Amino acid sequence: EPDTTWHRPDEARAVLYNNGDNMDSNRRHLLAGAAALGLARITPAWAQADAWPTRPVRIVVPYPPGGSSDIIARVIAPRLAEALKQTVVVENKPGANGNLGAGIVVQSAQEGHTVLLCDVGALAISPSVYTKLSFDPSKDLRSVGMLAYSPHVLAVHPDVPAKTVPELVALSKKQRLNFAVTAIGSAPHLAAVAVQQATGAQWEYVPYKGGSQAVTDTIGGQTQVIMNGLLATLPHIKGGKLRAIAISKKERMQLVADIPTISEQGVAGFESGTWQGVMAPVTATDKTANLLATLMGQIVNQPDVKSQLNEQGAEIVVRNPAELAQFFSSERARWAKVVASADIRLD
Repeated sequence: EPDTTWHRPDEARAVLYNNGDNMDSNRRHLLAGAAALGLARITPAWAQADAWPTRPVRIVVPYPPGGSSDIIARVIAPRLAEALKQTVVVENKPGANGNLGAGIVVQSAQEGHTVLLCDVGALAISPSVYTKLSFDPSKDLRSVGMLAYSPHVLAVHPDVPAKTVPELVALSKKQRLNFAVTAIGSAPHLAAVAVQQATGAQWEYVPYKGGSQAVTDTIGGQTQVIMNGLLATLPHIKGGKLRAIAISKKERMQLVADIPTISEQGVAGFESGTWQGVMAPVTATDKTANLLATLMGQIVNQPDVKSQLNEQGAEIVVRNPAELAQFFSSERARWAKVVASADIRLD
């Protein structure tokens, strides 16, 4: 059964909908609530938003609970409900490396009440990997906004006798190492393939339906190596259940300054990660996309939210619809080359 969480706003919602004839009064109630959340700057967006949303907003996370996208969705949802004065529901729809949930959003109603919160880099990879993808994310989805970036972390079970990338590569040539990835063709998988191609490492990939189960099995010793988003993995590293080998930023991250980068350990310039962003059906209006981008960008930049996500390994990276669309296009072209060189194709 999908994991569904409803976030209902306070009594201000009843004021908004029970007094529909008095729009000026409703707006005052709405903006007062927004100001209490530090969102008063959304006034211009609301002036354009008129009739949206008219019913609950659904955020589809196309992965199991506990991953980077799921963490961010559940931090954002209650605050978005307050700002919109409308119910917001988070629904986990895992399957097919995120494509099942994305397909649900593509097929949803036209008003934009259902949106996708996912690793947009992974979504950009799908057209290159899947030969029978039922939709084209570049044509059937529209960009709403980027929210956060979490670099991948290369980590191992504590019993693995390797503490650096060169040591791990050397070990992989001497004994079998099972490498956990969220799915074949996922962003962590392709990042691991890129490292493998650059270093000559030899490991066996074990695919999962999401990062949380991949982490669990690596902690349990069923797999020995993992590449996963830092946001969902750092707590287990801090708890000593996993040992970090490297992160996938070009430069070290202040939060984990003791973890060297993959770049400085022999794969110059290497960078990858999970880019949490929001997409909507292509039929969603500009007003809806811009409103959501504005609200969500302001929410993740609230000091307590930003601090919470930063402490867990995510950097706030806000991009508007046009900027996210450009990023999506560049990521699609970038990873298509890796997919082709590794000959990764799935039905």
